[in-house]
Formats: sequence, C-alpha cells, structure tokens
Amino acid sequence: MARIVFDPDEADSMRRAARDAFPQDPALAYALLQLADEGVDLENCSTWDDIRAERGLPPRDAAHHVA
Repeated sequence: MARIVFDPDEADSMRRAARDAFPQDPALAYALLQLADEGVDLENCSTWDDIRAERGLPPRDAAHHVA
C-alpha cells in the first residue's frame, strides 16, 4: 500500500492549523487532523480524470476549447 506520511514538523504544523481553523470550519480542522495522523492512502485516491468522468465533464484536453 502506497501512503504519503508527513514528517513530525509538518504534522505538528497541520495540527496547529486544525486548532486555529476549528472555530470557523470544524470540517477543515477534522481533515487536517486526519492528514496529520494518518497521511494519505494513495491507493484510494481518485484522479482528476476519474472525477471529471463521474461528473459527466469532458476530458481535460477538450475542456480548453469550451468558451
């Protein structure tokens, strides 16, 4: 399993940012804490192309032709 793990200083920085964000945006604070504690599981990530296809958007190379 591929995973991005943050070094201790980066993780501490995310935890501080989570504490600062909590009063205004608890969802952001939760996401930052999850990232700091667990990192990112790359095998469960979606690509931009997958997300565009799920939403019925054209491929990225065709999108620049839209006015």
